[in-house]
Amino acid sequence: MSNATTLVPDELIADARAAAGGLADFGAPPLRPALDRLCAALDQEAKLSDTGRYLLRQKIVTQLANRLRIEDAFARHPEIAQEKIAAPIVIVGLPRTGTTKLHRLLSRDPRFYWMSFWESQFPVPFDGETLAEPTLRIQEGRALCELMTTAMPKLAAMHPMHADEADEEVMLTEHTMMSAYNAYADIPGYMQWLDAQDQTPVYEFLRRGLQFLQWQKRQRGVTAERWVLKAPHHLLRMHLLLKVFPGAQVILTHRDPRQSIPSISSFIHTLWCIYSEQASAERAGHEWSALMRRALDHTDAVRQTAPRQFFDVQFRDTVKRPMDVVRDIYAWLGLPLPADAEQAMRAWLAADEKSHQGGHQYTAEQFGLSDAQLDRDFAAYRERHIDAPATA
Repeated sequence: MSNATTLVPDELIADARAAAGGLADFGAPPLRPALDRLCAALDQEAKLSDTGRYLLRQKIVTQLANRLRIEDAFARHPEIAQEKIAAPIVIVGLPRTGTTKLHRLLSRDPRFYWMSFWESQFPVPFDGETLAEPTLRIQEGRALCELMTTAMPKLAAMHPMHADEADEEVMLTEHTMMSAYNAYADIPGYMQWLDAQDQTPVYEFLRRGLQFLQWQKRQRGVTAERWVLKAPHHLLRMHLLLKVFPGAQVILTHRDPRQSIPSISSFIHTLWCIYSEQASAERAGHEWSALMRRALDHTDAVRQTAPRQFFDVQFRDTVKRPMDVVRDIYAWLGLPLPADAEQAMRAWLAADEKSHQGGHQYTAEQFGLSDAQLDRDFAAYRERHIDAPATA
């Protein structure tokens, strides 16, 4: 097997150091335990195609090189560590429950910082570009979006991809090698290992990443008051989110699991198929249904300890009356909704309506699931948030 498709930790580290000009400090959290486990799982469990191996190898080397450059930037610019990260607004819910739409809607308010797709993929300035003009990274981000949607056209119908729009900070946490790599491959052994780890350092790395991006934004003349974040990833780690970002205000999105779980399963199976020719639809359904049930139970348990930090939004409302949802959110946040922000939101909604490509068709049975099983497995969640929606 050629080096281009091998997943040997020592080789990946060597390539990352070469790509980063010989830098050696990866910072925290410790790299090897997670990288070793991830590579072993990708090798032994994921049934990767040669293309999948190549793509994931490139992804990991790029992320490792980014880590080296991030540590180097903090060493050369100690003022980055002084960036104040105010308590963020965090949109959290099962995938496929309107979180992306809500995130991109709120990002129209200039009072909020947000992370674009290109920043999530290329958080470190390239050689040959200035902090004030990240032109090369923007071009690379757009090219990557084009590549992904061309390789898997169904992605565009499920998750509109735009390099310049707000996207998930989970792509920053991936740089720790302790993150949701099960979105790309079926790696239950790695996920079981990850569940047993203290992931506080992952959230500390995320906070550091936001400091780095915020510092860069201010070099470009972008100033705001607080971040608006979004990632379903936080559902299983809500205790850590609230610990590392004290005072965070969490918007929880809700949708009937009969619709959301098969939709998630379809999305995950589509992603798995990019990297494997043997991806199992049933495995995607069973794995992610169980994971999401556990995640919802965890967040509800954490919510009991800090109820005022949570606000509920129903998917159907985000779809049918998004500006009413926005006004409700702003009232909960205690913020006025300026006329210019509202106008920008309405303009984005009109443009977004025109951009949707095709439908997303799926059934529970395609993924080894059934409505009866979903009703049973998510009975407590349905009772709290679907059949009798909770109030903030």
